[in-house]
Amino acid sequence: MKAGAATSSKGKRPASSYVRPDQIRTATLQEVLHRFGRSANTTGQADLLRSYGERDTFLYFAGDLRLLSKPTVSIVGTRQISPDGIRRASKLARQLAEAGVLVMSGLAKGVDTVAHNSALDAGGNTAAVIGTPLDRVYPAENAELQMEIYSRHLLISPFNTGEQVYKSNFPARNKVMAVLSDATVIVEASDTSGTLHQAAECQRNNRWLFIMKSVVDDVSVTWPSKFLKHPKTRVLTETSELLEATRR
Repeated sequence: MKAGAATSSKGKRPASSYVRPDQIRTATLQEVLHRFGRSANTTGQADLLRSYGERDTFLYFAGDLRLLSKPTVSIVGTRQISPDGIRRASKLARQLAEAGVLVMSGLAKGVDTVAHNSALDAGGNTAAVIGTPLDRVYPAENAELQMEIYSRHLLISPFNTGEQVYKSNFPARNKVMAVLSDATVIVEASDTSGTLHQAAECQRNNRWLFIMKSVVDDVSVTWPSKFLKHPKTRVLTETSELLEATRR
């Protein structure tokens, strides 16, 4: 399916009954970061999740965790994506996938769905960090896509099977995604977008944050100016800039 059709009724992957992964494995966030050579600000990690007194955040995953050995870039943004946003997110995801980068996102509507589908269409790998336990799917129309990701790629959640889903799960999901990635790119986001939680976590944990030039030039949003003073935050104009910054 062409990612540019992700929001059209004809272009969506068909909805289907969701079947949870047969095998769900567990690791701590620190274990995963250490295994794949990604440092983290341990002080900042205390704010990552509702941890119920646990000393570390637990991750629940299905699929190939070894994909995190690749350079990993999160492509995130609004659920209400514009036609230009679809084009930009699709082009970026394809270019990254073709360059051997793991394209990560959150399996939400809009930017996330376009990023995952475009990486798959390009024959690359994708990873999803979701805001529900792995036995649930949200939104429902991404059931087939979520099953494809855990079957052939990588699906991660910081929430255990059976946990209730709250609105706060999704900003928490974004924070975890930021730490697992080498860089995050924001394609489109309003001043109240939950995506900004991910932007803040990038800066707290010394991750690259790229903001598309179209966002910076958008006079209807003010949030980019709050982030661009950070030394590892840049305006993205060419994918090559992102590849250079995340070269491992």
